[in-house]
Amino acid sequence: MKTASFPALLERFFLERLIRQRQVSPHTVSSYRDTFRLLLQFARQRLHKPPCQLTLEEVDTPLVTAFLDDLELRRKITARSRNLRLTAIRSFFHYAAYEEPAHSAQIQRVLAIPGKRCSKALVNFLDRPETDALVAAPDQRSWHGRRDRLLLLVAVQTGLRLSELTGLRREDLHLGVGAHVRCLGKGRRERVTPLTKQVVIALKAWLPNLAKNCEWVFPTVRGSRLSADAVQRLLAKYKLIACRACPSLMKKRLTPHVLRHTLAMGLLQAGIDRSVIALWLGHESVETTQIYLDADLALKEKALAKTNQAGEGCRLFKPDDPLLAFLKSL
Repeated sequence: MKTASFPALLERFFLERLIRQRQVSPHTVSSYRDTFRLLLQFARQRLHKPPCQLTLEEVDTPLVTAFLDDLELRRKITARSRNLRLTAIRSFFHYAAYEEPAHSAQIQRVLAIPGKRCSKALVNFLDRPETDALVAAPDQRSWHGRRDRLLLLVAVQTGLRLSELTGLRREDLHLGVGAHVRCLGKGRRERVTPLTKQVVIALKAWLPNLAKNCEWVFPTVRGSRLSADAVQRLLAKYKLIACRACPSLMKKRLTPHVLRHTLAMGLLQAGIDRSVIALWLGHESVETTQIYLDADLALKEKALAKTNQAGEGCRLFKPDDPLLAFLKSL
Protein backbone atom coordinates (compact mmCIF):
# COMPACT_ATOMS: atom_id res chain seq x y z
CA MET A 1 0.00 0.00 0.00
CA LYS A 2 1.39 3.36 -1.03
CA THR A 3 2.31 5.67 1.84
CA ALA A 4 0.05 8.73 1.82
CA SER A 5 1.53 12.19 2.27
CA PHE A 6 -0.22 13.57 5.33
CA PRO A 7 1.11 17.18 5.00
CA ALA A 8 -0.06 17.47 1.38
CA LEU A 9 -3.43 15.97 2.24
CA LEU A 10 -3.90 18.36 5.17
CA GLU A 11 -3.02 21.37 3.02
CA ARG A 12 -5.54 20.33 0.37
CA PHE A 13 -8.15 19.81 3.07
CA PHE A 14 -7.84 23.42 4.23
CA LEU A 15 -7.28 25.14 0.87
CA GLU A 16 -9.50 23.04 -1.38
CA ARG A 17 -12.21 21.50 0.79
CA LEU A 18 -12.76 24.10 3.52
CA ILE A 19 -11.89 27.41 1.87
CA ARG A 20 -12.56 26.95 -1.86
CA GLN A 21 -15.28 24.27 -2.02
CA ARG A 22 -17.25 24.70 1.20
CA GLN A 23 -16.34 28.37 1.74
CA VAL A 24 -16.53 28.00 5.51
CA SER A 25 -16.28 31.02 7.78
CA PRO A 26 -12.88 32.32 8.97
CA HIS A 27 -13.95 31.28 12.49
CA THR A 28 -14.30 27.64 11.36
CA VAL A 29 -10.93 27.75 9.61
CA SER A 30 -9.20 29.12 12.70
CA SER A 31 -10.90 26.56 14.96
CA TYR A 32 -9.85 23.64 12.73
CA ARG A 33 -6.36 25.14 12.35
CA ASP A 34 -5.88 25.30 16.13
CA THR A 35 -7.01 21.68 16.48
CA PHE A 36 -4.42 20.42 14.00
CA ARG A 37 -1.67 22.60 15.44
CA LEU A 38 -2.25 20.93 18.79
CA LEU A 39 -2.45 17.49 17.19
CA LEU A 40 0.80 17.95 15.26
CA GLN A 41 2.62 19.21 18.35
CA PHE A 42 1.41 16.17 20.26
CA ALA A 43 2.45 13.84 17.41
CA ARG A 44 5.93 15.35 17.32
CA GLN A 45 6.43 14.68 21.03
CA ARG A 46 4.94 11.18 20.88
CA LEU A 47 6.50 9.94 17.62
CA HIS A 48 9.72 12.02 17.78
CA LYS A 49 9.13 13.05 14.20
CA PRO A 50 8.61 16.49 12.62
CA PRO A 51 5.06 17.11 11.36
CA CYS A 52 6.23 17.64 7.76
CA GLN A 53 7.41 14.00 7.66
CA LEU A 54 4.26 12.39 9.02
CA THR A 55 2.34 9.84 6.98
CA LEU A 56 -1.39 9.23 7.10
CA GLU A 57 -0.80 5.77 8.58
CA GLU A 58 0.87 7.31 11.61
CA VAL A 59 -2.13 9.50 12.40
CA ASP A 60 -4.15 6.52 13.53
CA THR A 61 -6.80 5.79 16.15
CA PRO A 62 -4.39 5.26 19.08
CA LEU A 63 -2.65 8.58 18.34
CA VAL A 64 -5.89 10.56 18.00
CA THR A 65 -7.38 8.98 21.12
CA ALA A 66 -4.22 9.67 23.12
CA PHE A 67 -4.26 13.27 21.87
CA LEU A 68 -7.85 13.82 23.01
CA ASP A 69 -7.14 12.22 26.40
CA ASP A 70 -4.05 14.42 26.78
CA LEU A 71 -6.14 17.54 26.12
CA GLU A 72 -8.50 16.58 28.93
CA LEU A 73 -5.73 15.61 31.34
CA ARG A 74 -3.13 18.30 30.69
CA ARG A 75 -5.15 21.23 29.37
CA LYS A 76 -8.20 20.47 31.53
CA ILE A 77 -10.64 20.98 28.66
CA THR A 78 -14.29 20.01 29.04
CA ALA A 79 -16.01 17.14 27.25
CA ARG A 80 -17.72 19.69 25.00
CA SER A 81 -14.36 21.17 23.93
CA ARG A 82 -13.01 17.66 23.39
CA ASN A 83 -15.90 16.90 21.07
CA LEU A 84 -15.23 20.09 19.10
CA ARG A 85 -11.62 19.00 18.51
CA LEU A 86 -12.84 15.56 17.47
CA THR A 87 -15.29 17.15 15.01
CA ALA A 88 -12.42 18.91 13.21
CA ILE A 89 -10.43 15.66 13.01
CA ARG A 90 -13.44 13.74 11.72
CA SER A 91 -14.02 16.35 9.03
CA PHE A 92 -10.46 15.85 7.79
CA PHE A 93 -10.79 12.06 7.75
CA HIS A 94 -14.09 12.24 5.86
CA TYR A 95 -12.16 14.16 3.22
CA ALA A 96 -9.29 11.67 3.38
CA ALA A 97 -11.72 8.79 2.73
CA TYR A 98 -12.37 10.18 -0.77
CA GLU A 99 -8.78 11.15 -1.48
CA GLU A 100 -7.10 8.03 -0.09
CA PRO A 101 -9.55 5.09 -0.46
CA ALA A 102 -6.70 2.61 0.02
CA HIS A 103 -6.61 3.66 3.69
CA SER A 104 -10.34 3.28 4.24
CA ALA A 105 -9.98 0.71 7.04
CA GLN A 106 -7.75 3.00 9.11
CA ILE A 107 -9.92 6.03 8.32
CA GLN A 108 -13.11 4.27 9.41
CA ARG A 109 -11.50 3.33 12.73
CA VAL A 110 -10.68 7.02 13.36
CA LEU A 111 -14.20 8.08 12.37
CA ALA A 112 -15.57 5.51 14.83
CA ILE A 113 -13.98 7.29 17.81
CA PRO A 114 -17.01 8.26 19.89
CA GLY A 115 -17.69 11.70 21.27
CA LYS A 116 -18.12 12.09 25.00
CA ARG A 117 -21.51 12.72 26.49
CA CYS A 118 -21.63 15.94 28.46
CA SER A 119 -24.14 17.53 30.77
CA LYS A 120 -26.13 20.49 29.50
CA ALA A 121 -26.16 23.26 32.07
CA LEU A 122 -28.88 25.89 32.16
CA VAL A 123 -28.00 29.01 30.21
CA ASN A 124 -26.53 31.85 32.19
CA PHE A 125 -28.10 35.30 31.80
CA LEU A 126 -28.31 38.66 33.57
CA ASP A 127 -31.43 40.18 35.09
CA ARG A 128 -32.40 43.81 34.51
CA PRO A 129 -30.50 45.38 37.47
CA GLU A 130 -27.36 43.42 36.56
CA THR A 131 -27.61 44.47 32.91
CA ASP A 132 -28.12 48.13 33.81
CA ALA A 133 -25.16 48.06 36.20
CA LEU A 134 -22.89 46.52 33.58
CA VAL A 135 -23.86 48.99 30.84
CA ALA A 136 -23.35 51.91 33.24
CA ALA A 137 -19.88 50.72 34.33
CA PRO A 138 -17.70 52.26 31.55
CA ASP A 139 -16.40 55.79 32.17
CA GLN A 140 -17.92 57.88 29.37
CA ARG A 141 -15.40 60.66 29.86
CA SER A 142 -12.85 58.67 27.85
CA TRP A 143 -12.91 57.45 24.22
CA HIS A 144 -12.56 53.83 25.37
CA GLY A 145 -15.37 54.22 27.88
CA ARG A 146 -17.79 55.60 25.30
CA ARG A 147 -16.92 52.84 22.86
CA ASP A 148 -17.25 50.11 25.48
CA ARG A 149 -20.59 51.37 26.80
CA LEU A 150 -22.02 51.43 23.29
CA LEU A 151 -20.65 47.96 22.57
CA LEU A 152 -22.36 46.58 25.70
CA LEU A 153 -25.57 48.43 24.87
CA VAL A 154 -25.68 47.08 21.31
CA ALA A 155 -24.83 43.57 22.52
CA VAL A 156 -27.68 43.35 25.05
CA GLN A 157 -30.20 44.94 22.67
CA THR A 158 -29.41 43.08 19.45
CA GLY A 159 -28.08 39.74 20.71
CA LEU A 160 -25.32 39.72 18.10
CA ARG A 161 -22.70 37.00 18.42
CA LEU A 162 -19.17 38.07 19.36
CA SER A 163 -17.83 37.74 15.81
CA GLU A 164 -20.84 39.66 14.47
CA LEU A 165 -20.32 42.40 17.04
CA THR A 166 -16.60 42.92 16.44
CA GLY A 167 -17.13 42.62 12.67
CA LEU A 168 -19.84 45.27 12.57
CA ARG A 169 -19.13 47.87 9.88
CA ARG A 170 -20.48 51.38 9.54
CA GLU A 171 -22.16 50.39 6.30
CA ASP A 172 -24.14 47.73 8.22
CA LEU A 173 -25.99 50.41 10.19
CA HIS A 174 -29.23 52.02 9.09
CA LEU A 175 -30.14 54.78 11.55
CA GLY A 176 -33.05 56.39 9.73
CA VAL A 177 -36.70 55.33 9.73
CA GLY A 178 -36.92 51.66 10.63
CA ALA A 179 -33.46 51.70 12.23
CA HIS A 180 -31.70 48.36 12.07
CA VAL A 181 -28.36 46.60 11.80
CA ARG A 182 -27.54 44.06 9.09
CA CYS A 183 -25.08 41.23 9.65
CA LEU A 184 -23.91 37.99 8.06
CA GLY A 185 -24.08 35.44 10.85
CA LYS A 186 -23.37 31.79 11.50
CA GLY A 187 -23.91 29.54 8.51
CA ARG A 188 -23.62 32.60 6.24
CA ARG A 189 -27.21 33.53 7.07
CA GLU A 190 -27.86 37.24 6.64
CA ARG A 191 -30.31 38.85 9.03
CA VAL A 192 -31.61 42.27 10.01
CA THR A 193 -32.05 43.23 13.66
CA PRO A 194 -34.05 46.31 14.73
CA LEU A 195 -32.50 48.97 16.93
CA THR A 196 -34.18 50.80 19.80
CA LYS A 197 -34.34 54.59 19.93
CA GLN A 198 -31.81 54.61 22.80
CA VAL A 199 -29.26 52.65 20.76
CA VAL A 200 -29.85 54.79 17.66
CA ILE A 201 -29.18 57.99 19.63
CA ALA A 202 -26.02 56.48 21.13
CA LEU A 203 -24.76 55.33 17.72
CA LYS A 204 -25.34 58.74 16.14
CA ALA A 205 -23.37 60.35 18.96
CA TRP A 206 -20.54 57.80 18.62
CA LEU A 207 -19.91 57.66 14.87
CA PRO A 208 -18.39 61.21 14.65
CA ASN A 209 -15.68 59.97 17.07
CA LEU A 210 -14.37 57.56 14.42
CA ALA A 211 -11.83 58.37 11.74
CA LYS A 212 -13.33 58.79 8.26
CA ASN A 213 -11.36 55.84 6.88
CA CYS A 214 -12.33 53.54 9.78
CA GLU A 215 -14.81 50.89 8.63
CA TRP A 216 -15.47 49.27 12.03
CA VAL A 217 -18.13 50.47 14.46
CA PHE A 218 -16.10 49.29 17.47
CA PRO A 219 -12.44 49.67 16.49
CA THR A 220 -9.24 49.81 18.48
CA VAL A 221 -7.50 53.17 18.95
CA ARG A 222 -5.49 52.41 15.80
CA GLY A 223 -8.65 51.79 13.79
CA SER A 224 -8.29 48.02 13.46
CA ARG A 225 -10.93 45.42 14.30
CA LEU A 226 -11.41 44.70 17.99
CA SER A 227 -10.28 41.19 18.92
CA ALA A 228 -12.34 38.59 20.78
CA ASP A 229 -9.81 38.57 23.63
CA ALA A 230 -10.10 42.34 23.99
CA VAL A 231 -13.89 42.07 24.38
CA GLN A 232 -13.49 39.37 27.02
CA ARG A 233 -11.01 41.52 28.93
CA LEU A 234 -13.26 44.57 28.91
CA LEU A 235 -16.18 42.43 30.14
CA ALA A 236 -14.08 41.19 33.05
CA LYS A 237 -13.03 44.76 33.82
CA TYR A 238 -16.55 46.18 33.84
CA LYS A 239 -17.94 43.24 35.74
CA LEU A 240 -15.73 44.14 38.70
CA ILE A 241 -16.85 47.76 38.52
CA ALA A 242 -20.54 46.85 38.17
CA CYS A 243 -20.34 44.52 41.18
CA ARG A 244 -20.07 47.58 43.43
CA ALA A 245 -23.59 48.64 42.43
CA CYS A 246 -24.96 45.12 41.87
CA PRO A 247 -23.17 42.49 44.04
CA SER A 248 -25.15 39.59 42.51
CA LEU A 249 -23.01 39.97 39.37
CA MET A 250 -20.06 38.51 41.25
CA LYS A 251 -21.75 35.09 41.22
CA LYS A 252 -22.43 35.21 37.48
CA ARG A 253 -20.13 33.91 34.77
CA LEU A 254 -19.92 36.74 32.25
CA THR A 255 -18.99 36.15 28.62
CA PRO A 256 -20.03 37.85 25.37
CA HIS A 257 -22.50 35.00 24.76
CA VAL A 258 -24.15 35.62 28.14
CA LEU A 259 -25.23 39.02 26.81
CA ARG A 260 -26.86 37.20 23.89
CA HIS A 261 -28.64 34.88 26.33
CA THR A 262 -29.76 37.94 28.31
CA LEU A 263 -31.55 39.38 25.29
CA ALA A 264 -33.20 36.04 24.49
CA MET A 265 -34.48 35.63 28.05
CA GLY A 266 -35.81 39.20 28.00
CA LEU A 267 -37.75 38.50 24.80
CA LEU A 268 -39.09 35.22 26.17
CA GLN A 269 -40.24 36.77 29.44
CA ALA A 270 -41.96 39.53 27.45
CA GLY A 271 -44.12 36.86 25.81
CA ILE A 272 -42.40 36.87 22.40
CA ASP A 273 -42.99 33.68 20.39
CA ARG A 274 -40.10 31.23 20.07
CA SER A 275 -40.09 31.47 16.28
CA VAL A 276 -39.57 35.24 16.48
CA ILE A 277 -36.73 34.80 18.99
CA ALA A 278 -35.07 32.22 16.70
CA LEU A 279 -35.38 34.65 13.78
CA TRP A 280 -33.99 37.51 15.89
CA LEU A 281 -30.96 35.53 17.05
CA GLY A 282 -30.30 33.88 13.69
CA HIS A 283 -30.93 30.33 14.90
CA GLU A 284 -31.23 27.71 12.19
CA SER A 285 -33.96 25.88 14.11
CA VAL A 286 -36.71 27.05 16.44
CA GLU A 287 -35.79 24.14 18.71
CA THR A 288 -32.53 25.90 19.57
CA THR A 289 -34.51 28.39 21.65
CA GLN A 290 -35.71 25.54 23.88
CA ILE A 291 -32.71 26.16 26.17
CA TYR A 292 -34.27 29.47 27.22
CA LEU A 293 -37.56 27.82 28.12
CA ASP A 294 -35.64 25.32 30.25
CA ALA A 295 -33.88 28.13 32.13
CA ASP A 296 -36.92 30.32 32.79
CA LEU A 297 -38.09 29.57 36.34
CA ALA A 298 -40.87 32.19 36.18
CA LEU A 299 -42.59 30.40 33.31
CA LYS A 300 -42.40 27.11 35.18
CA GLU A 301 -43.91 28.69 38.29
CA LYS A 302 -46.81 30.03 36.22
CA ALA A 303 -47.39 26.58 34.77
CA LEU A 304 -47.33 25.02 38.24
CA ALA A 305 -49.82 27.61 39.51
CA LYS A 306 -52.27 26.62 36.78
CA THR A 307 -52.12 22.99 37.86
CA ASN A 308 -52.63 23.71 41.57
CA GLN A 309 -55.71 21.70 42.55
CA ALA A 310 -56.44 23.79 45.63
CA GLY A 311 -56.74 26.93 43.54
CA GLU A 312 -53.84 28.63 45.31
CA GLY A 313 -51.01 30.29 43.51
CA CYS A 314 -47.51 28.88 43.48
CA ARG A 315 -45.56 30.27 46.42
CA LEU A 316 -41.84 30.08 47.03
CA PHE A 317 -40.67 28.82 50.41
CA LYS A 318 -40.14 31.55 52.97
CA PRO A 319 -38.48 30.83 56.31
CA ASP A 320 -40.34 31.53 59.56
CA ASP A 321 -39.78 34.69 61.54
CA PRO A 322 -36.51 34.22 63.49
CA LEU A 323 -38.25 34.72 66.85
CA LEU A 324 -41.04 32.26 66.01
CA ALA A 325 -38.44 29.78 64.73
CA PHE A 326 -36.62 30.08 68.08
CA LEU A 327 -39.80 29.41 70.07
CA LYS A 328 -40.64 26.48 67.81
CA SER A 329 -37.25 24.93 68.48
CA LEU A 330 -37.74 24.90 72.30
